[in-house]
Amino acid sequence: MRLTLSSGARNMLSKNPPIALLAFAFRPFFLLSAAYAASIILGWSLLLFSGATLPISWPALLWHSHEMLFGFVTAAIAGFLLTAMTNWTGAAPLQGKALLALVLLWCAGRVVMWLSATLPWLVVALVDLAFLPVLAIYVARVLLRAQNRKNLILVVILTLLFIANLLMHLGQLQLSPWLMRQGELFGLNLITLIMVVIAGRITPAFTANWIRMHGGNPARVIRSARMDLLAIVSTALLIPLNLGGAPGSVMAVFALAAGVFNAIRLFQWRGWLVNKEPLLWILHLGYLWIVVALLLRAAGLLLPGLSDSLWQHALGVGAMGTLILGVMTRVAMGHTGRALQLVRFGLLIYIAIILSGLFRMLAAAQLIDYTAGVMLSAVFWITAFALFVVLYWPILSRPRADGRPG
Repeated sequence: MRLTLSSGARNMLSKNPPIALLAFAFRPFFLLSAAYAASIILGWSLLLFSGATLPISWPALLWHSHEMLFGFVTAAIAGFLLTAMTNWTGAAPLQGKALLALVLLWCAGRVVMWLSATLPWLVVALVDLAFLPVLAIYVARVLLRAQNRKNLILVVILTLLFIANLLMHLGQLQLSPWLMRQGELFGLNLITLIMVVIAGRITPAFTANWIRMHGGNPARVIRSARMDLLAIVSTALLIPLNLGGAPGSVMAVFALAAGVFNAIRLFQWRGWLVNKEPLLWILHLGYLWIVVALLLRAAGLLLPGLSDSLWQHALGVGAMGTLILGVMTRVAMGHTGRALQLVRFGLLIYIAIILSGLFRMLAAAQLIDYTAGVMLSAVFWITAFALFVVLYWPILSRPRADGRPG
């Protein structure tokens, strides 16, 4: 995904250039997403293993999942979506004071969630819930103004994410872990769908382009509209089935179908052809985690004793962590006028997130000592995202290398 601004947008940025960090949404949101990913797991680890306490009123496990889904992931979504929209529509990017206001709104949500025990429920809920509707309204206005209706589905998904978050807050008000759990699963399913849609667009396109640039035949990367539809629809159907309380056997059939269709889709993209390019194979690996999670979800519904923690952490640590880092490390280079390659020591980010996912899965499957496995997973997760902040801060906080606006 390379940015192509309209002449009007370029002129606007040239006449009123904001500071570099606020020139494009991916800059602050990617840095905040990574820093917050490390912070959540650090706080969660302290709660689990040190006996420390935090001023939170939520059950610790649900606070952890909420902040992963509606804190960490939503920042990454905002950074990607607000940047991609300029490419889709030619509109000027959200930047300067307006971008800063949106960033501060996201930050305010994180502050109240970390201090929820000291604040009224209504204050916590209103502040935390505000970010997604504001983001959705802005995205809808830009897309409608540009008559780009095909991407309005993302506005629908943002709205549904808001509803999922609302369910968690209502569950907290009613002291209902069940309702909070419904919101959590709703959010998890929606984010899975977002990954299937977005990664399904960019991964085969980037792969085919790389093969073409290196003298190969891009037609080897198969992009089948029929398989795309099957993969997306089967994944999307898990949402109403889950909300409607479908029997486990029915959920298992649809989860299995979604896993198989997404596996075929991934195979058609021929990821092994780009094994020499880390910025690409990491995207294929992240999508593989989605396939693994869907298949484990089906297996857990059919096999007694198989923990839900397996498929949920395959999604959370594996797919979300890997795909978000894969997208951020690529966009950070391409949209700042730099060559599309990993920065020095950047491979350590990928190694750390891979190890985090593997250790978390081994712990969930009880193949290693649970405490040791979770601790190692946490250490590697924090390492991966902290490294992103350290290595990409100089890139994301400075002007474009080619002197262009943005």
